[in-house]
Amino acid sequence: MVPGVMHAPVQLIPPDLLLLAYRSGIFPMADDREDEEIYWVEPRQRAILPLAQFHCSRSLARTLRRGTFRVTCNADFGAVIDACAAPRPGHPKTWISRRIAASYRALHMAGHAHSIECWQGDELVGGLYGVAFERVFCGESMFSRRADASKVALAYLVAALKRARFMVSDCQFVTGHLVSLGAVEIPRERYLQLLGEAVAAGVGDAAGVGDGAAAVAGVAGDLPGAFAALLADAAAAASSPGKVIAQSLTHTS
Repeated sequence: MVPGVMHAPVQLIPPDLLLLAYRSGIFPMADDREDEEIYWVEPRQRAILPLAQFHCSRSLARTLRRGTFRVTCNADFGAVIDACAAPRPGHPKTWISRRIAASYRALHMAGHAHSIECWQGDELVGGLYGVAFERVFCGESMFSRRADASKVALAYLVAALKRARFMVSDCQFVTGHLVSLGAVEIPRERYLQLLGEAVAAGVGDAAGVGDGAAAVAGVAGDLPGAFAALLADAAAAASSPGKVIAQSLTHTS
């Protein structure tokens, strides 16, 4: 910052507008970190991760069982989004502009943006963040500073989404990394159909007429609540969270 020069505050995308866009199958991007302009994206082909098809490899299951990382939910959303926006080898620019990052922080404060963090000691070494509404989770970005850290974060996320009866896990764009974990690409029209069904189911939950078992458990569409429930399961079984996650994914996927 140049001394004596005042910088205008970042103009946030209002949380209600962001949620309306996501419910319509649209999301924002920018050209680089300092770009104040955003553009709205609606891919013709959409990547999703069918939760029942998540591929937990043997090596990933071993990493989970070993408890290589301590995994948390919403422990440091700001640090996760900053890490996702940081330059990477071969990718000096980012679509996560300061305006977008600030807007998602506001959405996090409103209870609709969440992060999963992987730690070694007090060091944040991997994680992901995304947007949750009704029974839909839209993954935005992930990062990894240690081998398998982002995969472990995704495994915990998938287990929590399954526990909370989420119906759509959106990845936006397909990559080889996501395909190796079970992601598939579907046409926009099919995505919008699945999106509408998941939103309707979530509205039913809120009205008390949705999936009774999930509603009673208090985690239907509630990612942080489902994450906490998984940790409680591990404590009740006198087991480590990683072992419980690995077992749930390898036995049901």
